[in-house]
Amino acid sequence: MHDGVSMDNSGVPAGSASGTNSGTGSTIGGGQARSGTATTGTGTPAAAPPSGAQYEISHGEQTVMLTEVGAALRSYTVGERTLLDGYEESEMCTGARGQSLIPWPNRIADGCYSWGGSDHQLDLTEPAKHGAIHGLTRWANWQLAESSQASASFTHVLHACQGWPWVLRCRLDYALDDGGLTVRTSVTNLSDSPCPYGTGAHPYLSVGSSVINTDRAQVPGSIYLPVDERGIPVGRKAVDGTRYDLRTAQQLADRQIDVAYTDLHRGPDGRARVRLESGANASAVELWVDESYPYLEIFTGDTLPQPERRRTGMGVEPMTCAPNAFNSGDGLLTLLPGQHHSASWGIDPFPEQ
Repeated sequence: MHDGVSMDNSGVPAGSASGTNSGTGSTIGGGQARSGTATTGTGTPAAAPPSGAQYEISHGEQTVMLTEVGAALRSYTVGERTLLDGYEESEMCTGARGQSLIPWPNRIADGCYSWGGSDHQLDLTEPAKHGAIHGLTRWANWQLAESSQASASFTHVLHACQGWPWVLRCRLDYALDDGGLTVRTSVTNLSDSPCPYGTGAHPYLSVGSSVINTDRAQVPGSIYLPVDERGIPVGRKAVDGTRYDLRTAQQLADRQIDVAYTDLHRGPDGRARVRLESGANASAVELWVDESYPYLEIFTGDTLPQPERRRTGMGVEPMTCAPNAFNSGDGLLTLLPGQHHSASWGIDPFPEQ
């Protein structure tokens, strides 16, 4: 069993509740919840945001916008600095920007897997690659559970559905402090049988560049997982001597990357860190993961369906398991009935130079 799994059935404490996501425009903590229930000056209904109610949390100059749909991280700014390549309130999320991925990250080949002596077939949510991608909760409406000026917690119950016969209680906690943003993902297996489990997230880091070619990236992985044409790992290779070796900061230039890294170097605090630096100024941002995340996917966005969004940010995806783990077993967790799992990652807007 991987570190971070316990038999604690309780939820994750957060700040006191002070609002709802009912879409009435009421404030939550110090933030504002907005939806499409307002009217325009002519009395006609205003368009509802594609990602549902919007929630703002803040701490000093830091501001984070979160959404009802997927409890997603839509934007993160510090003053005039933009730390994420996100999306506008009026836009639908594309490229999984800022979404959390439950109960698996990345891909499952053919959307099928075997568990407990039974075969399961998921809906193919990536038809072009004949696979199921990024879990089952990222398009669901999540409920705001608790909030304060600098924090917000969302909950969702994932019930049984096609190819997934279990029930999970899910919670996402977002909190800002002087060190930046921390995101905690927690689940409890509410079923009467063990289930496979993995989780991840899908933010795109930005240092304000129009494209990432001149930016410098540092990734702490010494092993990468080469993939086939469908994005399914076909082995493990050392990064030495390859374009994937970013253990020291390197200009991204025209590197095209969409692979998972593992064997992550960690600091004394147990965290592994990915760094993105501007090639034009001293701006930098880091994404860190705790020891619950042994994999990091790096995605330079070259294959996004929207040409105008390609290479405008660097996708950094914390993952508790490898792509296709429901079949390979690499990093896959087993949650027993009543078992709880929690994992944390975050973004540091003020990394050491």
